Amino acid sequence: MSAKLRVLVLGAGFGGLELSTILSEKLGDQLDLTLIDQSDSFFFGFSKFDVMFNRKSSEGVRIHYKNINKPGVRFICKTISRIDPILRRIHTSDESIYEADILVVALGADYDIGATPGLATGGNEFYSFEGALRLREALPHFSSGNVIIGVCSAPFKCPPAPSEAALLMHDYLVHRRIRQRCTISLVMPFGLPIPPSPDTSLALIDEFSRCNIRYIPKHVVKSIDPESSTAILDDGQQLPFDLFLGIPKHCAPNVVLESGMTVNGWIPVSKTNFMTQYPGVYAIGDVTSVGTPKAGVFAEGAAKVAAASIIAEFEQGQMPEPYQGNGICYIEFGEGRVGKVSVNFFSGPKPSGTYTPASTSIAADKDYFGSSRLKRWFGTSS
Repeated sequence: MSAKLRVLVLGAGFGGLELSTILSEKLGDQLDLTLIDQSDSFFFGFSKFDVMFNRKSSEGVRIHYKNINKPGVRFICKTISRIDPILRRIHTSDESIYEADILVVALGADYDIGATPGLATGGNEFYSFEGALRLREALPHFSSGNVIIGVCSAPFKCPPAPSEAALLMHDYLVHRRIRQRCTISLVMPFGLPIPPSPDTSLALIDEFSRCNIRYIPKHVVKSIDPESSTAILDDGQQLPFDLFLGIPKHCAPNVVLESGMTVNGWIPVSKTNFMTQYPGVYAIGDVTSVGTPKAGVFAEGAAKVAAASIIAEFEQGQMPEPYQGNGICYIEFGEGRVGKVSVNFFSGPKPSGTYTPASTSIAADKDYFGSSRLKRWFGTSS
């Protein structure tokens, strides 16, 4: 190895930002880290609801990566075109080449809109930033009829998000005084909205009942018929809609699939340290098949373990404790109330979770969750 530890981090989401921050804090001038992302700015996944329902501007929820100022870290805004995990080398679309002692893949999950026939032309999705922006323009023109929020495939990012979308849609329609003219249905592949936490799930189901939201469990939307505005479920059931909000099939980015690193569509890693089968190559977050939900907080937890492993190897120190799969998710219940579920995936015989009932005080906790990370990663709270 060179005198400085050369690290390439691909992707500047929760995982990439947290790992870069830890390595900068611990190694300082011993670090030469390049953080690469095709976007010039970061946003929290939950901020897409703020954009979609026109509560904040698109620029108001973005933090630009150029604001990162950490010892040993430089950010580059480029699109990665090729990954060579054997040589720990990557190519970018402008034909630049980067290589390192340690390569960390944190590129998240992409969306395969075309995997659900009719979704691109007959429906909408709110999981991408662009989709949230399009819905912000479309929602004011919707005045009556059937709203369907439908999951098209599993796994998918942030399992509570479809439930949140249904409850926030209820709030939005109530605010516009057109709720009585509308129905809301939620199609989910799980029996319970949040399988690891029955208490959270029951609270959501009670809220669905109170808000007159139809919950359709254990199904996914297999296709959309744009001509008849109908969603077809996996059992052939047909649901007419006037507004369809889909959660599209998720997939690893093409550049990852083409790298040869994936098995069954995702990168397998060691749960102990998030190392892949390639020496010096780690993968964290949504792009892996580690077994936790695809959500930022779990990518952050993975980053802590991977960073500790990288530091231990560099300094010939003690390896960290294995990843426990802990995480906290905040869930919007509408009316300014937020619930919280704390989950653990690997400590016990099966995943478990504890629920803190929704309240406005937990909404303040969620705000702090966001601001504390912005301060840590960017040195700013907004």
